[in-house]
Amino acid sequence: MRVRGRTALMAAVAAASMSLTVTACGGGGSSSDSKTVTIWSSVDQPVQDGLLKALEAKIKAGGDDITIKWEKVENINQLIITKIQSGDTPDIALVPQPGVVSQMNQLGAVKALDDAVDMSSLQSSMMPGTLESGTIDGKLYGLLVSANVKGLVFYNKKDWDKKGYDASTVTDFASLEALADKMKSKGDTPWCFGIESDTATGWPATDWLETLVMKQSGADVYNQWVSHDIAFDDAAVKSAGQEMEKLLFGDGSVLGGIKSATSTNFGEAGTPMFDSPSKCEMLVQGSFITGFFPKPVVADLDANVGVFGFPPATAGGENPVEGGGDLLTMLNDSANVKKVVGYLSETDIGNDAAPNSSFFSPHKDFDTSLYPNQVTKDEADYAYNASTFLFDGSDSMPAEVGTGSFWKEMTAWISGDEDLDTALKNIQDSWPS
Repeated sequence: MRVRGRTALMAAVAAASMSLTVTACGGGGSSSDSKTVTIWSSVDQPVQDGLLKALEAKIKAGGDDITIKWEKVENINQLIITKIQSGDTPDIALVPQPGVVSQMNQLGAVKALDDAVDMSSLQSSMMPGTLESGTIDGKLYGLLVSANVKGLVFYNKKDWDKKGYDASTVTDFASLEALADKMKSKGDTPWCFGIESDTATGWPATDWLETLVMKQSGADVYNQWVSHDIAFDDAAVKSAGQEMEKLLFGDGSVLGGIKSATSTNFGEAGTPMFDSPSKCEMLVQGSFITGFFPKPVVADLDANVGVFGFPPATAGGENPVEGGGDLLTMLNDSANVKKVVGYLSETDIGNDAAPNSSFFSPHKDFDTSLYPNQVTKDEADYAYNASTFLFDGSDSMPAEVGTGSFWKEMTAWISGDEDLDTALKNIQDSWPS
């Protein structure tokens, strides 16, 4: 199973020594007048199948003489750069990191999308902030086609109904802290938390910190931090870390204690939430995590799982959402490729994928009735009503930081080997000059 929005990062580290090969047929960009348009992506197969079905229907309805060759590839972040350097590329590639889009642009390999899509329509349709994630020097080079949402709080619905916990009471940091204190007073453990992920250990902690930075300090400060316009150990980041300590580091806050998180696998961290009786009450994760819940839970997700978005720092205040996804890039700007790009940019391109896969649309006017369960619809309600969508920070930082020191230092802090100040300073010092 592909961990949406994060697998690309994990694979980049865990599979660095693996050969970079296409799992289907060999690639290669089409000639300028070719009737075949090639697409590479690493999205889940059911998502790819749904998008392809809708795309081919649009091509047929438009009377276009175009054949789509869509290939699922391994580790596209590394593969696409390697193939660009060897001159063997697809026409379109869906990549999960804005940093890779920027690298592709620096290599002169991608074409601006502005003339291939309806920009005015996208500006009204897309979640605020999503177009910015793929914009470079005022031009759109990466368009989010398939998204995921982070900073979601999952809970055991049946357990909460029995114990009288109410998600609707959580409107800000203070009410979230109050709910956690109430749980402790009743002998319950508020948080399920695990950051172990083999060579990618630490990434769930980066998501926590990123969520807290954006909720406390807002989108502008978050973007300045991610781009290093302010230091990694800026006061805003330290304040977010202190809030994380308040929520997670106290006695009885995390199942097994905060240090146990470094040996608790992220995919298994939520399992004790569904024990009888439950061993922990809340799990902060991305929308993909429901696929890791116990099979009986997944079999009837709506009956077993509740979800709400991590609240803003103050009720009614700025409430950005963190996420990720797959950014469409165009490496060939022939007429047929541009037509395909235009079709992939339309809101209803996900209509066939949504009911049968983990697909999540970045279009806030998407028909949410197509999502397969209420859990996903609740996630959509949170994301589509957020003040802005901010791309995962570590996905956008230089690799030395985002998938290096950030993971490592968060792990050292949580394990007790370092304090917060030391961890943040070490990450700041690791930023490439």
